[in-house]
Amino acid sequence: MSLLLKSIWLLLAGVAFFLLAGLVAVWAPDKSVQELSARWAQPPSRFIDVDGVRAHLRDEGPRHDPQPQVLIHGTSDSLHTWDGWVSVLSSQRRVIRLDLPGFGLTGPNAEHDYSIARYVQFMRAALQQLGVQRCILVGNSLGGHIAWETAYAAPQLVQRLVLVDAAGYAFVPRDVPLGFQLARLPIARKLMEYVLPRGLVLASVRNVYGDPSKVTPELVDRYYDMTLRAGNRKALVLRMDGVLAGNPDHIKSLDLPTLILWGGKDQLIPLPSGERFARDIRQSRLVVFDDLGHLPHQEDPQRSVAVLQQFIGWRLGK
Repeated sequence: MSLLLKSIWLLLAGVAFFLLAGLVAVWAPDKSVQELSARWAQPPSRFIDVDGVRAHLRDEGPRHDPQPQVLIHGTSDSLHTWDGWVSVLSSQRRVIRLDLPGFGLTGPNAEHDYSIARYVQFMRAALQQLGVQRCILVGNSLGGHIAWETAYAAPQLVQRLVLVDAAGYAFVPRDVPLGFQLARLPIARKLMEYVLPRGLVLASVRNVYGDPSKVTPELVDRYYDMTLRAGNRKALVLRMDGVLAGNPDHIKSLDLPTLILWGGKDQLIPLPSGERFARDIRQSRLVVFDDLGHLPHQEDPQRSVAVLQQFIGWRLGK
């Protein structure tokens, strides 16, 4: 073998070695719900069978509350996103939150159906099972879309509505988390089923914060682990393939007290969507946090929950 060929083979072998080493470094197989529950499903977490899935939920605060607050998270998130709000609210109000099918510890449904209609069916079944007849329904992003569609489909169930940087209208994002972008690319989405660089999760979470410096290692741990829950990565891909916009006529037909909270620095669903919700929903009020991003309830729970407390007509200490 000539010296040139030998050098080329050594170069190719070196490149292959470093590529393989890099792949091993980010190799991330699925984790079982049992494995993840040790950290993320401590009490008061519990699991109930709802609409064909074993749903992870937390039901806290006084059970006699006639208007429990039901909190719905967004895409690739979990019920933990509401921790800051619940720590304030649950001392005096009943607060219910669940991991949606395809996300968190609930994981995928058997039919791989992540349509809004199926999510509304899931929420109605869960609330019926929990004995909730009327509630204040709160949703962020995808959860906001599910919340207003539930209010449309079952007006007798929803007394008040809270939309936090909610999805529902067609919109043009100013920036999209890297993880969501990759979930739409044919080759990358397949690779994501087996590898998950922690840096990808970090970049995606920082992208939805108004102040990325607030993103802590513990927060990244949570999003990383929830992504690894068996079936969740495939569910995200299927959700990205679904119809993301709703029917504006459904929104315009809503007529109930509605609080709209929005982060002024939301790059994923920019503020014009929040302003449109405020125009289209009767009895609505828009509050904008100029310095916050797509998750104002998580980025600054104390300031955002104070607005919610005013909306529902009570304050702590009363």
